[in-house]
Amino acid sequence: MAKESITLIDNRTGKSYEIAISYGIYPLDGAAIRASDLRQVKVSEDDFGLMSYDPAFMNTASCQSTITFIDGDKGILRYRGYPIEELAEKSTYLETAYLVLYGELPTKAQLEKWTHDITWHTMIHENIKKFMDGFHYDAHPMGMLVSTVAALSTFYLDAKHIFDAGSRKTQTHRLVGKMPTLAAFAYRHSLGRPYAYPDNDLSYTGNFLNMLFKMTEVKYKPNAILEKALDVLFILHADHEQNCGTNAMRCVGSSQADPYCAVAAAAAALYGPLHGGANEAVLRMLGEIGSKGKVPEFVKKVKAGEGKLMGFGHRVYKNYDPRAKIIKRVADEVFEVTGRNPLLDIAIELERIALEDEYFIKRKLYPNVDFYSGIIYQAMGFPVEMFPVLFAIPRTSGWIAQWEELLLDAEQKISRPRQVYLGQDTRSYVGIEQRETGKTGQTSPKGVA
Repeated sequence: MAKESITLIDNRTGKSYEIAISYGIYPLDGAAIRASDLRQVKVSEDDFGLMSYDPAFMNTASCQSTITFIDGDKGILRYRGYPIEELAEKSTYLETAYLVLYGELPTKAQLEKWTHDITWHTMIHENIKKFMDGFHYDAHPMGMLVSTVAALSTFYLDAKHIFDAGSRKTQTHRLVGKMPTLAAFAYRHSLGRPYAYPDNDLSYTGNFLNMLFKMTEVKYKPNAILEKALDVLFILHADHEQNCGTNAMRCVGSSQADPYCAVAAAAAALYGPLHGGANEAVLRMLGEIGSKGKVPEFVKKVKAGEGKLMGFGHRVYKNYDPRAKIIKRVADEVFEVTGRNPLLDIAIELERIALEDEYFIKRKLYPNVDFYSGIIYQAMGFPVEMFPVLFAIPRTSGWIAQWEELLLDAEQKISRPRQVYLGQDTRSYVGIEQRETGKTGQTSPKGVA
């Protein structure tokens, strides 16, 4: 029987080393060695030992997790084992959030209590509202969200008791409950409108729409189709394994910071255009194309290296992003209410040509979740500045689940990656009067002009 290990031969010394292989639940997708086992590969006893060099974690697992499974080659996404397609069709966001956080779908009684606990915490302290009033009228909603989430740390001092299960549950209720309120208040502030307070008679997404769009009516009634569409979009964004924002959540959480500061860090990562702002880039691209008839010309430019195809391809998925298929169906339902977004025809034609072109097929460039989500959000009346905020609201449940998993994992320690140092060797201090070029023997570090 073959050993579950690999043998390394160090050609510098001729020595061989046997290193154990561990597996995830799918051996072909989850084989790994422990990076620390490489430390035994040394030239001499005082040698630090071999390290792996992996910028951007292209092939390094930073944790073991039971929350989300992705098979990028097959286009599979599952939360706690449940296919995303089934959850999007049959579940609600709050039910899915419960699943992501606690590992199992709730019973009817559990779901009712969970919904009550979240609804109970939708209100925010009036001083947080005053804090938000301090932002300039044209402040970016995501910057406001990041700042106000971090500010919650100063309001709930009990959040520092991160190893108290009861405290963690309370902070979970607060974060999941208050994120839509903070997001909606940031939106209203950017428009100069008075804040609309939560209506606890409405659903999670219905209440969010109320806080966003309520005007003079006594009771806001959300459109059922738009309410359901937003709920599906929230389900699709609840978690997505070890992405940039989740990695930030785990990294900050590893220092044992409170969950508000850790969520603020994750949201700050999401703020970046390569992460939460990707669907805005898609809209910009479609707008620049201008019309369905100009799509072939644009594709030709992309293939010539004169442009970039936004919304296609993914770090993980090398197949059609399963979330994109669901969103495409949701788009049709939304447009029945809002009217057809003129950018949709451009998007459909672009997808059709790209999926039939050998250039894109060979490179495994398929539509991702950002390709259609921005078109839907725009049709629903959201400005592009709100797109990353809409992403952060549902992702909060995933961030908290990942944070708690980190805290309860005995193998996790404070994040502190190694580096490969390329700078100067030891040098003696040189007085300022002697530092003219050519008189001190100073040289630039390796690789620096």
